[in-house]
Amino acid sequence: MTLRRRLVLSIVALVVAVSAVIGGGSIVALFSIQRSAIDEQLQYATNRAQRSVEQQGPNGPEFGRPSAQSAGTLTVYVLDGNAVVGSLLDNSGQAERLSSAVVRPLSGLAVDGAPHTVDLGSDLGRYRVTAANVGPAVLVVGLPLAPVYESVWKLLGVVLVVTVLALLVASAVATAAVRRALRPLDRVAETASTVARMPLDRSDALDGVRVPDADPATEVGRVGTAFNRMLGHIGNAMQARERSEQKVRQFVADASHELRTPLASIRGYAELTRRMGADLPPDVVYAMSRVESESVRMTSMVEDLLLLARLDEGREIQFADVDLTGLVLDAVNDAHAASPDHPIEVDLPSEPVEVVGDAARLHQVIVNLVTNARTHTPDGTRITVGIAAAPDGGVDLTVRDDGQGIDPGFLPKLFERFARADSSRSRTAGSTGLGLAIVDAVVQAHGGRVSVASEPGETVFTVHLPERGGETAGAGAGAGAGVADAGTAGAAVDSATSDGSDSAASGAPGASDASGASDAWAEVPGRS
Repeated sequence: MTLRRRLVLSIVALVVAVSAVIGGGSIVALFSIQRSAIDEQLQYATNRAQRSVEQQGPNGPEFGRPSAQSAGTLTVYVLDGNAVVGSLLDNSGQAERLSSAVVRPLSGLAVDGAPHTVDLGSDLGRYRVTAANVGPAVLVVGLPLAPVYESVWKLLGVVLVVTVLALLVASAVATAAVRRALRPLDRVAETASTVARMPLDRSDALDGVRVPDADPATEVGRVGTAFNRMLGHIGNAMQARERSEQKVRQFVADASHELRTPLASIRGYAELTRRMGADLPPDVVYAMSRVESESVRMTSMVEDLLLLARLDEGREIQFADVDLTGLVLDAVNDAHAASPDHPIEVDLPSEPVEVVGDAARLHQVIVNLVTNARTHTPDGTRITVGIAAAPDGGVDLTVRDDGQGIDPGFLPKLFERFARADSSRSRTAGSTGLGLAIVDAVVQAHGGRVSVASEPGETVFTVHLPERGGETAGAGAGAGAGVADAGTAGAAVDSATSDGSDSAASGAPGASDASGASDAWAEVPGRS
């Protein structure tokens, strides 16, 4: 139940309670007042009846028919415990004799001068009666309570009608008042919902988002003030995070750029030394070959890190018309040569498919996905690369294999940088996990998206590229695509510069050799 409804119902319930107390009190007071008036009238009627009997005697002509009494007055004379006569004055002043069944209950009435309520049944109903001694007889006089009950019932009807009207008015007024009183709280809730729906990936996302109701003199105003203060803290934290991420990106870019020159020198001298093998011992030649191999691998990872850093800054993408069909055929031919044990098929439309993008980067995406499939599936696994039109007018590029599938628990972080199912850095156990991160960053820079669906027997990577016009969308998407946090990026550079472990693939711009690109894959559980 909403707060508004609870408040309205509370107000209505309070009105009902107040109306019940006032109405009930009024009814009880009216009944008490009118019964007191009846008792007073009853005393006068008893006195008149006593004087009449004392003046005329028990054998007088007015015995049993006292004069000067009001209509409805009941008079009963009792001698020796037996009712002698009982009469009731009608509206015309005529005395009607009462039956013995009516007067019998009055024969034993206590003679104490106090009024009593007696139900005479029949059509008479309840009477207020009193008894007094008159000579040898007992005089019983009574007045009807019907007028009292009639007044009470009328008042009860009035109270009910007034209460219903009061409830209707109170409900309308309470609803309007509560709605107006809670309007600031609604604005606070609306602002909170707006912030909850916003992608808080940039500090300027919160610009202009504030609660207008921030009066510290009211409860809702204090909530609004606290909420605005919280938004300010969030904005400051996001700005600090962006500054930190920018420093990390700049550090990765600078470190990668600076590492390329010494790595090229190491590779060159190692190759030169290896080629002079005739004058060197065999173990030195082998050592030089290993130095050259690892320098090549480390160079590949440095190139990948530099590419990711440039993509984060919105650089490295040059948009032009690209023949996507030709890129797929080139990548598949390279994969055939690099891995003849994997049957690779294509599912392409009859007409060439063109998109707007960077040919070198899109080629790298296809190579990475194809090599990921053949690297992490056993020999003989069928791989199919297809292109199809998307419902929104874009293009869907799919890479499908019938391997053992991917661990469902690993799917949510599959495209993260350095995502690995184990901590091993060996070439046989896994990789640095930059390949799929590059795929994700490049696709986002083109304004598209990449997704994966996997189950035992079928794994499908789908790259969705928007309809011609991805250049505009990609310009904004590339700036924030795949941002690594400080700890992760720092670990990446540390691994690249110190541990000499498994590195990423040839993600260098324009690389088209599938065999060279085979190093840049995320470690996928269950796919060896």
